[in-house]
Amino acid sequence: MKNAPISLLAACLALAIPALAHAELSTGTRAPQFVAKGALGGKPFDVDLARALKKGPVVLYFYPKAFTQGCTLEAHAFAEATADFRAVGATVIGMSADDLPTLRRFSEEACRDKFAVASATPAVIKAYDVDLAAKDGKSTGLTKRTSYVIDRSGRIVFVHSDMNYAEHVRMTLAAVQGLKRKS
Repeated sequence: MKNAPISLLAACLALAIPALAHAELSTGTRAPQFVAKGALGGKPFDVDLARALKKGPVVLYFYPKAFTQGCTLEAHAFAEATADFRAVGATVIGMSADDLPTLRRFSEEACRDKFAVASATPAVIKAYDVDLAAKDGKSTGLTKRTSYVIDRSGRIVFVHSDMNYAEHVRMTLAAVQGLKRKS
């Protein structure tokens, strides 16, 4: 019994280490740069994070799969808030592992032609640490629902990761509005 507190501490650390290995990127981290195939209003184009950041902050949100209920509702919510994001100079970019033909349709139907969506390659998914792993730890080929706010300098200033889509728009908008107040 003498070693019970030490054993308990060791057990807690052992449980925490796998969780840390699967954590999203933290605030203050430089956002990994990428160029990806994407679509806006059904029209394909290259989504370039560096180019988008020249215009202002970027809300980069990853979602698991186009045309699923939560992802469609989230896209609708971002579309409805597009004017609010633009008012503070922010660009919204949605990313999933979906193929370009699917994203072209999704950009029209779910995103309502309001913001770009792009195909997240395995390299981008790994770089942003948003791989949605199955219970056995293997990749599902989908991304976690994670939103990043990236400031003009390329630093991540806000992270929200929750499979429930409901708060992503409100929280990312508040984060970019906070950036605007600071400038």
